[in-house]
Amino acid sequence: MQDEPEGFRVSLRTSLTRPLLLAGVPRTFAILNATVGAAIGFGLQQPLIALPLWAIIQAGGAYASARDPWFLETWPRAMAKPSFFSV
Repeated sequence: MQDEPEGFRVSLRTSLTRPLLLAGVPRTFAILNATVGAAIGFGLQQPLIALPLWAIIQAGGAYASARDPWFLETWPRAMAKPSFFSV
């Protein structure tokens, strides 16, 4: 193996490779979820529906994010692939 020049390899912090999470979900998901919850709660004047719906969707997003932090980017690609095994 050849000697590498000075500064060729640098340490990489894992925080630079993970998405920014807001309340346990990716930031874009949290903003979209809060916007939909606010639209239902304030716009349609149904806060008793909006608050539990927001909490359920947020918990589902946090569960999915705990398993795969990049689920928002990988899910559409997985849905676009054809299914070879019909079960």
